[in-house]
Amino acid sequence: MTDTPLTTRERTTVARLRLTAQLVAARPAGIARPADVVRRMLAMQAQDFPASVWAVAVRLPGSTAADVLGALADGEIVRSWPMRGTLHLTAPEDLGWIQSLTTERLLRSAKATHAALGLGPAEFGTTRDAVLGALSGGRMLTRPAMYELFRTAGVSPEGQRGYHTLWYLAQTGVICLGPPRPGSGGQAQQQTFVLASEWLRTPRELDRDEALAELARRYFAGHGPATVRDLAWWAGLTLADCRRAVEQVRGELAQLELGGTEYLLAPELLEAGPDAAASGVFALPGFDEFVLGYQDRAPQLAVEHAGKVLPGRNGQFLPTVVSGGFITGTWRRTIARAGVTVTAAPFGATTAAAGSRFDREARRYARHLGLPLVAAPLNAADEPSEAPSHAREGA
Repeated sequence: MTDTPLTTRERTTVARLRLTAQLVAARPAGIARPADVVRRMLAMQAQDFPASVWAVAVRLPGSTAADVLGALADGEIVRSWPMRGTLHLTAPEDLGWIQSLTTERLLRSAKATHAALGLGPAEFGTTRDAVLGALSGGRMLTRPAMYELFRTAGVSPEGQRGYHTLWYLAQTGVICLGPPRPGSGGQAQQQTFVLASEWLRTPRELDRDEALAELARRYFAGHGPATVRDLAWWAGLTLADCRRAVEQVRGELAQLELGGTEYLLAPELLEAGPDAAASGVFALPGFDEFVLGYQDRAPQLAVEHAGKVLPGRNGQFLPTVVSGGFITGTWRRTIARAGVTVTAAPFGATTAAAGSRFDREARRYARHLGLPLVAAPLNAADEPSEAPSHAREGA
């Protein structure tokens, strides 16, 4: 069957269902703590640390940066490299089995880079032994201290060698990031590294087929409606593996066919439909799963606006304003002595009501940081009077 572009109604349905599944627009029973949010999402992009803290808090109304940082400090949430070679937040029991699916492929793809840096089995073995000795017994080291440990062991961390050594040791399950050292404004002064074997509580042991099934089950529950290709991109696995994963749990998932494409999601979400709050306005962080959780972001992000969310295609995803299910602008924050200023840059014309709703989101963000809101100006207003052009009927 040939895929056809989704209509306005279909795009709105997919986008708002995604906001609901991702907890942005709804807070179902059982989601009471930051760890509950992360567990529901399975993994949340986290290379921008302050953004990842807000990504959790925005899905848990009433929570603050301090709550999320506390969960990280207690080991209820873990930050490491489970997939796509990128930092994510996971529940501690999930990190190991996710890496059991992804590590081999990631190490194979990084082999040439490591060789070019002069890093191989000897260097990784030396640093592994040094780390095991330095961190055992519940000890932790900051990144600069880890680099000094490598240097003392005879492996220079200069250039990208230090980062890639940390990445390798985390990817192979030796270390993960431990308690952050919190600073002001919800930011961490420095992150620490700990032994994964000591920090991860009750890791789940799954064989490969069990892990693939759990990956599909949890991804579509927390990100659906989504496609098998979305899952493959998100997890960094082959389409063959992801098709195998889906077939194991197909009976547990609902199917939604739109434009000749099969979308998978939790049955209860399809039955209930999007939460009413999904039609509202949200200020999501950069690198949020609402953008990075899918290979195909077209339902929520117009093609003509994609470059504004990813300017220069340099890997930096800006914070987004979401209105009615669609990404309608970006925003930025500026922290000063007087407090935080939140400024929106909408993609088109807006309404006074949308501006008022964005102001509420800005105040919510300021409360999250524990700072006064200095201002929440709109560069042009924030909500278009109709869906973006990519979502117009028949587009």
